[in-house]
Amino acid sequence: MTMKDVKFGLGRKSEGIDADAIRSLAKLLTETNLTEIEIENGGGRIRVSRQASSNGATHYVTAPAAAPAAPSEAAKPSGPPAGAVTSPMVGTVYVSPQPGAAPFVKVGDSVKEGDTLLIVEAMKTMNPITAPRAGKIIEICVADAHPVEFGQTLVIIG
Repeated sequence: MTMKDVKFGLGRKSEGIDADAIRSLAKLLTETNLTEIEIENGGGRIRVSRQASSNGATHYVTAPAAAPAAPSEAAKPSGPPAGAVTSPMVGTVYVSPQPGAAPFVKVGDSVKEGDTLLIVEAMKTMNPITAPRAGKIIEICVADAHPVEFGQTLVIIG
């Protein structure tokens, strides 16, 4: 039996539950030696789990699967914040062209598209990170001479 053999919406239904589908899933659990299976089809979900009791008998438990949790209003969106300039590579970030020199940018500075914001050194190569658009530096999210990861937020431009 394959997952394609399990049909929803057909067969003997009892109170909106497809008994044939549950029987097919229970048989599939036994054949595959799984303890639980959940299937979703056309917005309907069925979960069947196999539980052994203390006397050695096997019991099948069915339940409608829980609906996915709604995203919390307080949940923050994933990914970088708006206006973020992210690192295109793994390396070491430098905020100035050389040790002791003034930084390329400071918080509050206005930048034009193409202005150098900082440098990421990767494999002994200095890679300038430029402003993708004009704006004002809202935040510098990295410290000089520290490692950065791919996709890490370096600077936020407002």
